[in-house]
Amino acid sequence: MKDKKRAMGRGLGAILSAESKGSINNATDIGAEKLVGNIVEVSLEDIYPNATQPRTYFDEKALNDLAQSIKSLGVIQPITLRKDGEKFEIISGERRFRASKIAGLKSVPAYIRLVNDQELLEMALVENIQREDLDAIEVALTYQRLLEEIGLTQENLSQRVGKERSTITNSIRLLRLSPVVQDAIRSSEISAGHGRAIISLEDEELQNVLFKKIISQKLNVRQAEQEVQKLKKPQVKTKNISNLPNHLKKAEKNISDILDVKVEIKSSANGKKGKIVLDFKNEQELEQILAHIH
Repeated sequence: MKDKKRAMGRGLGAILSAESKGSINNATDIGAEKLVGNIVEVSLEDIYPNATQPRTYFDEKALNDLAQSIKSLGVIQPITLRKDGEKFEIISGERRFRASKIAGLKSVPAYIRLVNDQELLEMALVENIQREDLDAIEVALTYQRLLEEIGLTQENLSQRVGKERSTITNSIRLLRLSPVVQDAIRSSEISAGHGRAIISLEDEELQNVLFKKIISQKLNVRQAEQEVQKLKKPQVKTKNISNLPNHLKKAEKNISDILDVKVEIKSSANGKKGKIVLDFKNEQELEQILAHIH
């Protein structure tokens, strides 16, 4: 079993000389081609966690279970590290790193990358998005960090993570929910679908009413959406409904769905001219509208 585990990668000493070990930090440095692309065994003492790691919570039981698996089978999937002088910073695989320490390993197999700080953060964030066990709020926060800290556009982000722009937009909208509702999503007390139903109500008091009703009556998402319609009815301007032609009502809804903001079409009596009013509550919603226009 030991030979099988060691076959995954060679030690750094087998690839680099002692003199070059600390001097390779960029892809253009001499000897970089020997390091990058290989799976190498790296001492746990030479590895440190990424300070900007998107994932901040590690379940202790899950770590111990993984440690037991590593004791039996070794580290099956290498972790990914960034070369930093003679040390290595984790890009992805911190759970495997932590579990390996619990399992008593001295080294782990790893892929080595030579990247700058921004590329490191972007890779860590994108890798985090691909995880299946993230809650919806953590996903939304990661999307937001990629937009704000890396400076990606929603179009760039869509391509990076392989998600539709509308999916990303709907995810980030969850961050406009109150902290109490966000915590309920994180703890799986309610789902992200419930959260999207709640955020479709503009009034915070009505959002709170719906949230309490979802909890107390154990409403599913479909029932929550029906409650939204009931709560919205008193706010609907009956004059606009009765006077606006059906084709303009449809256009009003389509524009609202695309831009994800409240839209009102005001039409002349004959319906041949009018104006479109876009309602945004903050700078983020305005930028959202502009992004779609561009």
